[in-house]
Amino acid sequence: MRYAIPLGIFILMAGLLGYGLKLDPKRIPSPLIDKPVPAFSLPRLHAPEIQISDKEFEGQVWVLNVWASWCVACRAEHEVIKRLAGLGMARVIGLNYKDKPEDARAWLQELGDAYEYSLMDRDGRVGIDWGVYGVPETFIMAKDGLIKYKHIGPMTLETLEKDVVPLLKKLKG
Repeated sequence: MRYAIPLGIFILMAGLLGYGLKLDPKRIPSPLIDKPVPAFSLPRLHAPEIQISDKEFEGQVWVLNVWASWCVACRAEHEVIKRLAGLGMARVIGLNYKDKPEDARAWLQELGDAYEYSLMDRDGRVGIDWGVYGVPETFIMAKDGLIKYKHIGPMTLETLEKDVVPLLKKLKG
């Protein structure tokens, strides 16, 4: 009987660990879903003298893809982002995160620029407001200015076809 309590605690802990290992880390719920887009004003990567704010996107469906030239997963994801932009279903904006502008511009020139434009978040403060865990991350916003979707990690063609395109169609409708 004296081993029953420690054994019970061990079984409970093992069960919780087993459950946690089955969870998909890319499905971390965002507290920002169905919340307004965080306010921001950032310079454009290719025209730093031009500041873009959240007000530019009012009344529109748009996508924000957080990326960096130093991010290997961003390189893997980039063809999918180019395909998304090519669909023309929403404005696709890049948020260049904690990067050197010259490195970011060279990366886009090498891989092709999928974005209508990229904004520079050199110190990561805007990323913090958006709840960015790391790069890449992708957000979808509705016409009412609410965040409707967050994808953590590199987006795949499967994610694009099963999650993103249907949501964009719904939001555009």
